[in-house]
Amino acid sequence: MSDRKDDGNRRRIALVTGGRRGIGRAIAYALADEQFDLVINDLAHDAAVDETLSGLEARGAKARFVAGDISALDGHEALVESAWSALGALDCLVNNAGVQTKYRGDMLEIPPESFDRLLDINLRGSFFLTQRVAKRMLSEPAGDVTRPRRSIVFVSSGNAVIATAAQADYCISKSGIAMMSTLYALRLAEHGIAVNEVRPGIIRTDMTADVFDKYDGWVKNRGFPLARWGEPEDIGRAVAVIASGSLPYTTGHAFHVDGGIHIRRT
Repeated sequence: MSDRKDDGNRRRIALVTGGRRGIGRAIAYALADEQFDLVINDLAHDAAVDETLSGLEARGAKARFVAGDISALDGHEALVESAWSALGALDCLVNNAGVQTKYRGDMLEIPPESFDRLLDINLRGSFFLTQRVAKRMLSEPAGDVTRPRRSIVFVSSGNAVIATAAQADYCISKSGIAMMSTLYALRLAEHGIAVNEVRPGIIRTDMTADVFDKYDGWVKNRGFPLARWGEPEDIGRAVAVIASGSLPYTTGHAFHVDGGIHIRRT
């Protein structure tokens, strides 16, 4: 157990998985602007990690990197221990690490290895990492549980509820995250840990580079209300607001950050 008191004036500490670039980096930067110190997790330390750490320090945050593959459950204990010892007890976990399908096409032809890869990383890895972090959080002083300072945020996708048959395995993994977030919200509310989900829409990242032309046409043809590409910073701001405690009476909610794609229209 940490000997650090729950001082409302101290900087909080967040762990962001998949935090070396893209949406993960934007989330980390936005949290730093909300007075968080950051532990960044990704597969390996490279130049992108150094850039992210430098950006965090420029924002006045303490920042550390912890390598680890969230799909490797036997590495979770070491990952969480390293994250906890890097800067102190965690106040926030952002489950951002995830992958897109390697197979886009007829769902009747999805190979098992594509399905298994997505569920291992997007769903199974996030579930058991959250389980371990939550248990560790419960060993720390809770403070006022009616106004949570601690939080867990799952970054899923609009495909949690919007079906796209050409990436069926991805949709299944993200719909599982939506239920996972709801279940953890129910389990942890009494301990003052808020759990919420953010559902990005079409975000301009490396993950969408291979379908840029398809989605860019949709944007230009005003296929949804706020007809522009989403940027990683849009997701970062949403996660930071949730994690900051600015919404102390909210848990188990799914926040659509998608320009209105999810709105049913006639």
